[in-house]
Amino acid sequence: MPKSSKKRKDKAADFAKAKLKLGKEKKAPSNVIDTSFKARSIALPTQSIAVNKDESTPTTKRKLTLDDLLSQMKHYSPSVKKEALLGLTELLEAHWNLVRQNLSQLMNQLARIIGDEDAGVRKQLLTFFSWMLPRISKEDLLPHASTLMLFTASAQTHIFPEIRIDAVRFLALFLEYIPEPLVEGWTSTGSSHGKRILEGYLGNMNAGTKYGGSEGPAKATSTSSVILSPASKLAVLQSFSAFLRAGLSNKDSSITRTDPERPLQAWFMSKSFLTPKAFEDFESIFITSSSRSTAKSLDWDRPEETYGNYRLAEMDVPWTMQEVEEISMPSGSSSESSSEKSLSIFLSHLSHTLHPLLISTILDCAPSVFSPDAKGSETEASMMVAVSQIASLLYGTVLGDAEAAPTHSLSELETLLGYMAPYFPFTLSSKSRDMKLVQSFQDLNLIYCELTSLLVLRLTPTTSIKPGRSLKPSNTLTMQVSAVSGYITEFLRGQNTSTSQIPHSIQANAYLALLPSVWAIINTDLSSHTSDVLQALLDHANKTSSKSSTKRIAIEFVARLLLLDTEAQYRGIFRAGSTDQARQHFESWIINLPQVLWETGSSDPMTTEVILRFLLRLLQRRSSLVQSQVISALALRLVPYFSFTHPVRGQLPGPYCKIPATRTYLRRLCLDVVATLLGCGGRCGADISEACGGLLNAVGSVVADTVEEGYWAHVYMAVSSTS
Repeated sequence: MPKSSKKRKDKAADFAKAKLKLGKEKKAPSNVIDTSFKARSIALPTQSIAVNKDESTPTTKRKLTLDDLLSQMKHYSPSVKKEALLGLTELLEAHWNLVRQNLSQLMNQLARIIGDEDAGVRKQLLTFFSWMLPRISKEDLLPHASTLMLFTASAQTHIFPEIRIDAVRFLALFLEYIPEPLVEGWTSTGSSHGKRILEGYLGNMNAGTKYGGSEGPAKATSTSSVILSPASKLAVLQSFSAFLRAGLSNKDSSITRTDPERPLQAWFMSKSFLTPKAFEDFESIFITSSSRSTAKSLDWDRPEETYGNYRLAEMDVPWTMQEVEEISMPSGSSSESSSEKSLSIFLSHLSHTLHPLLISTILDCAPSVFSPDAKGSETEASMMVAVSQIASLLYGTVLGDAEAAPTHSLSELETLLGYMAPYFPFTLSSKSRDMKLVQSFQDLNLIYCELTSLLVLRLTPTTSIKPGRSLKPSNTLTMQVSAVSGYITEFLRGQNTSTSQIPHSIQANAYLALLPSVWAIINTDLSSHTSDVLQALLDHANKTSSKSSTKRIAIEFVARLLLLDTEAQYRGIFRAGSTDQARQHFESWIINLPQVLWETGSSDPMTTEVILRFLLRLLQRRSSLVQSQVISALALRLVPYFSFTHPVRGQLPGPYCKIPATRTYLRRLCLDVVATLLGCGGRCGADISEACGGLLNAVGSVVADTVEEGYWAHVYMAVSSTS
């Protein structure tokens, strides 16, 4: 019963009305829903219509300013970052003045995405750098080099191999425009930018990032175990080759020898002289006035300073301890010699470390590139060229500069050439018309010749009197030299169509690369084609146009060959007049020089000065090649250089009169040559008096009433009195 009464009370409670007391609110039910809310305002001041925007601020088509684009560089979305880079190209191309004003901010934001994980962003950034960097001066880029190197070196050691390879591509681009900061301290033992970048290269090539100091075996400690694709490996090798070239050119080494704009540096002849000083004196003959360093002058009227030339005492600004240490470093020849020796040791060990990589790359690529039925892969052919360039840079510096070449470097180079020798000369199939492949194969042939010459100059005696024992060249080396001799002969005569179906003129860089090989062949007894190489060289030197880029280089080289016999301290095997045939070719080349002077005129003062200096020294030293017929021919051919008779216009001044008045030294050098030539003609007798008389009259009529008249009278009188 109790239960039923309780149920009745509960049912009645549902319909009972609660009696409210005064001052109390109605109690809320237990299942009530709270419908109240609180609103917060969202402030977008930059998008407010109440804000007046500066309409003069440059924007893109999407109405984005430079600040907007730079802020989008930090976005998480790769597509936003790529769009921002495209927007930067659009904005800066229309408003280039923004670059100079915001270069620091721009470089800081761009450098941060060098190691971006998205490949599309990195590719777009590389495209943007390729567009922007050539337009900015080097002086403006250098202050930002440390920022670029910091993020690029970090990307070189990234965990993802794709980012590491792209970092190498960025380095190749930076090396083109700001190479000095990237290679700074790359041969040192400290922690410099160049050292970190070098270690990154070695890690990417699986060559080891640390390699046991200056001695001992290489210790590969690279954590990169990913096998690179051919395209990626090519990118690494080409970038590393550019890094080596920049580093060695920064140290004024063998790289400057191959610059066709500079005077020829015949470093390969140095071993044929008794002392280095004798070779330097011989080379000084050909140093032109434009390449001479300005002599230091002293003002005797100025009181001598107590501090002399000490820069530390001259400075009013306080120096840091690092600057004080740098200024206190030993200087002079001993310091330079020590630096060159340490560089040679470093490169010797680096080449020892990279030698397995070079060999393996050749073994992988050579069969597919040089086989008779090969289609000629551009990637693999370029890889062969890159490997050869690296070997040329390393072994060329080690074996070309060091007094005593390391034995292991000679052995490594001999092994390297042994794997390349079966395919030399490197030919291209007749079906291929790819000009890039044609150029790659020519470069490969020239590098092989250069490396062979380095080996020949070290393994064979290059002097007629050589004390002690010398390494005996192997039969393999003799065969290699014969093959190189045949290739050079065909190349100089224009008969080498193995890499191209159409003969073409030799470029200056290619000609410079051949000269060490030419000298190694004609100054040794290894090849039976020595006379053929020499004849091809002289024929090319005679037939080359005076306007050609190789003309001056050819003149400088042949002139050295002729003056070697007149040097007292020359001990080489080569002799210019050793055979009647060689003598005739050299005499023909000498007689042709006045024609080159006429054709050159005043357009190339360096070539003119080289010819005049050579003729002056050849006549003064009374070379055995300068006989009466040569003197007579020179005198007759030099007359038109001063004045000539035109069939209609009568007597006209020659190219001598067109030499600018500012080049007084060149005018007087020409008069010195004529006076010396007339003096030599006077000693030869009356047989050539007519030719000398015509030259004397031509010179006298040209210098009359000029500033050179007194100089000519003085020089001619001095020479005539001694003849």
